[in-house]
Amino acid sequence: MSSLSMRPCGDFRTSYQQDNTIFETSQIRLMAIAAVLVLCAAPLFLDGYFLTLCIQVSYLGIAALGLNILVGYTGQISLGHGAFFGFGAFASAWLNSSFQIPVFLSIPLAGFMTMGVGMMFGLPAARIKGLYLAIATLASQFIIEDFFARADWFSGGPSGAAAEPITLLGYVFDTDQSFYYVALFALVTMLVWACNLMRSRDGRAFVAIRDHYLSAEIMGIKLNKYRLLSFGISSFYAGIGGALYAHYLGYVSAEGFTIFMSIQFLAMIIIGGLGSIKGTLMGVVFMVLLPEVLETGVGVLKMTDWGNIPLVVDGLAYIKEMAIGLVIIGFLIFEPQGLAHRWGQIKNYWKFYPFSY
Repeated sequence: MSSLSMRPCGDFRTSYQQDNTIFETSQIRLMAIAAVLVLCAAPLFLDGYFLTLCIQVSYLGIAALGLNILVGYTGQISLGHGAFFGFGAFASAWLNSSFQIPVFLSIPLAGFMTMGVGMMFGLPAARIKGLYLAIATLASQFIIEDFFARADWFSGGPSGAAAEPITLLGYVFDTDQSFYYVALFALVTMLVWACNLMRSRDGRAFVAIRDHYLSAEIMGIKLNKYRLLSFGISSFYAGIGGALYAHYLGYVSAEGFTIFMSIQFLAMIIIGGLGSIKGTLMGVVFMVLLPEVLETGVGVLKMTDWGNIPLVVDGLAYIKEMAIGLVIIGFLIFEPQGLAHRWGQIKNYWKFYPFSY
């Protein structure tokens, strides 16, 4: 009998641990390691423009992962994630400038400070849900924004706050090439933690609350505890992402952390796929590249004969402003489960080809 006929087929998982493994096969594990190695070598062949985009994907991806843990895995809504992102940015700069705490320590401390603030605003989640919770988190967005405007000692008020570059063992990470490795390390670390969190008892409790909170409560899951914990973890991720954002730019201002940023984070996880770790990164990459692609398309169109028509030029400007809303509506209509679901379908098609039916 040939080796092909003896090849095992089917699902041979015999334990819950095997069913929740991060890498389904050894080939996928090797591909993940190879991808990380390629990313480590990226500064050798990418210019500053693309490195900047990669750094944006890193700190926005960390914050979006936190939001997906809250919304996609626990089923709680938040419209104030942009404010928590900003709080982490200001907190890290404040800790460093006011207490001379090294930046590489102020970043995680800012994450824990943001976690405390997030859990404070997450207290209403113990009693309300749905639209009422959305309104409560929307209120947190405006409360924190007002705090930024009034607390000059913390945020610098209208003048903003300066953020020192990261320094470790005398080396200053003040260039795109050097900061890229800091951002990549943070993203991979938080990504692995999120994957393992979803495989843990707490992660399974989050999913149970999302799927049917009454059944979860009957099973002994403490709803108040895990809802509050999910808000804390989500805010911690937002704080870490915001702190990296601050020390990369070197300056933070309250004008950048509006409700529009919170909507952008929601768009990332909706486009990528709710309840999907890899989908979160897909959504972040999509949202980071969308303005760049639109800008390139508008530039190309302006060089054609259509670019001489004022109505077309004005229309393109409006389309650029409406792009995020149009993309969200398009995904909700045509691909409500996000890019991760579409990627899974494509992968399964070729996996079972030519018997993909």
